[in-house]
Amino acid sequence: MELKQAFIPLLFTSYFISLGVIVGGSIIGSLGSFLAGDPPLHWMIRFAENLRIWAIVAAIGGTFDAVHEFERGIFDGDTKAIIRQLLLILFAMGGAQTGALILRWISQENG
Repeated sequence: MELKQAFIPLLFTSYFISLGVIVGGSIIGSLGSFLAGDPPLHWMIRFAENLRIWAIVAAIGGTFDAVHEFERGIFDGDTKAIIRQLLLILFAMGGAQTGALILRWISQENG
């Protein structure tokens, strides 16, 4: 049984899931680097950069659903499905970018 969610709340959910994956994963990873004796703020930024694609995939619910929606949009002529998926991916990318920006502000690094 699949629960359907309204589209606008789904966009916000996608944004904040992506932001949470970046911020949470980077902070927990930097804690591990601190315990290993490495500089945690430097590693926090590196983790944020490396987690971006995974945050986007987690936010959109896996890649197979997105591919299926694109396929339906192209072959069935459902342009609404393509636009929905593009907006969902765009919001997830925005959440990942916001998370990385917040962590850069915290660490005071420009890279």
